[in-house]
Formats: sequence, C-alpha cells, structure tokens
Amino acid sequence: MSSSSLSRSPMAPPRSFIWSRRIFLTLLTGFVLVPVYVMLSSSLKPLSDVTGKFRWLPSGLTIRPYIDIWSTVPLAKYFMNSLIVSVAATLCSVVIAVFAAYSVSRYEFRGKRVFTVTVLSTQMFPGILFLLPLFLLYVNIGNATGIALFGSRGGLILTYLTFSLPFSIWMLIGYFDSVPRDLDEAALVDGCGPLGALLRVVVPAAIPGIVAVAVYAFMTAWGEVLFASVMTNDSTRTLAVGLQGYSTLNDVYWNQIMAASLVVSVPVVAGFLLLQRYLVAGLTAGAVK
Repeated sequence: MSSSSLSRSPMAPPRSFIWSRRIFLTLLTGFVLVPVYVMLSSSLKPLSDVTGKFRWLPSGLTIRPYIDIWSTVPLAKYFMNSLIVSVAATLCSVVIAVFAAYSVSRYEFRGKRVFTVTVLSTQMFPGILFLLPLFLLYVNIGNATGIALFGSRGGLILTYLTFSLPFSIWMLIGYFDSVPRDLDEAALVDGCGPLGALLRVVVPAAIPGIVAVAVYAFMTAWGEVLFASVMTNDSTRTLAVGLQGYSTLNDVYWNQIMAASLVVSVPVVAGFLLLQRYLVAGLTAGAVK
C-alpha cells in the first residue's frame, strides 16, 4: 500500500471531485473578474482606443477619464443626491422595520397573520406595477397640498420605502424570533419598559440582522434606475440615471462611463467588505433556532 493512500483520510472527497471543484471555481472566478478587468482597462484608455479594436493589453494608459467625469456631467451633484436618498431611505427602513418586526414577533394582535402575509406578498409584484400609481399619487398630492413629492428627494425616499420595507420587516421578524424572550423578560424585571427592553436588550442582540437589512436597503436605493428615471428631475437626479449623461448625440464617452461606474461602486463595495461578517450572520441567523 502506497504512502499516499495511507495519508489520505477515509472521509476525504474523491480526487475527481476536488479537481472538478477547482476547475469550476477557476472558471467562475474568471467569469466574474473578466468584466471587471475590461471596465478597469477601458477606464484607463483614451476614447479612441476604447472605440477602436479591443485589446486585452492597453497600448497606453491615462487617468484623464477619471478627471473628466466630474466636468462632463455634474457627477458630484448626482453622487450627493444618491448618498442623501440612499442613507435616508436606509435609516427610515431600519427604524420602521425594527419597531414593526418587534411588534409582530413579541405581541399577539388581531390581524397579525394577515399583516405578515400582506408584507410578504408585496414582494411577488414587479416594481413597474407601482410606477404609474405612485406617479399619479405624487402629482395629485402636489396639486392638492403643495407638497412637492414628484421630482424631490423626499418623494424618492418614500418610493424606495415601498419595496425595501416589506423585505426588511419580514427578515427582522425571523431574526427577532431567534432572540430568546428571556432577555425581554429579564429587562422588564429590571425595570425597563417594552421600549427600553427593545432598545437596550433586543436591538444590541440583533445587530447582525439589522446590519443585513441596512445593507439591503442601501444597495437597493443606490443602484435603482426605474423609479429614479421617472421621479427625479435635473436637480434631484441620482447616479444610476446620471450616468446616461455620458452618452450624447455626437459620441458616447465609454472610457468615462467605465471610470464613473467604478467610482460610484466604491461606497457599496467598501461597505459590503466592512460589514460582510454581520451581513452573513444576519442572513443565516433565522435559519437555525
């Protein structure tokens, strides 16, 4: 018997499986990284090289596209609009979802099952079904009250809440169910009210789930295009829509589009990397109790 067979554990997977896994992961990594490389290399090329025959190795590199992206379109204004809308939508979604999910998880009330089913069923409908009703609703509210929801950041924040809140509430209900009720009871015995027990005991124990909800809400608002293209104007336009400004009647600045796409991806990628462990824990916490 050879030494290699003796050193091999009886529970180890077959070598064919190991090599198949390596090949599959290598192909998957290439499938993911090749588009990123094309974006990065195109963002460092002059426009004439990008519109010409594609080369895997650029003949010349320049950082000029990263400088021109701020003057070709008002990218800084679009960036600020996206940041304000995304952060505000995330904060509102997290705060409302925490109180709603805690109420459903800890208390019995009439219509509880109907509420949870309704919240979950809203995820079955495509967002485009809500576009026209929200547009008409905002216009009518503006005409009747003078409150400008259409074309404003506030209206866009409310719009994003309509499809980030249901998922956030549903996810936090499952997470709060996994938090032992003994913690609430201990807090009540120590003199905390229901609100104090939530804020001082349950919320700290549910940080991974809350972070996962916050990341989901932020990413949904940051990259949304459909509603932002209809509900905004020149002063409130977000990044996802503003990137269209690099395409003119005369030319398409592909190198600047690639550079701007990489720049606007930095906040999401950085936030995901910083909060990755909380995100994974929050998404898997309700699976095993």
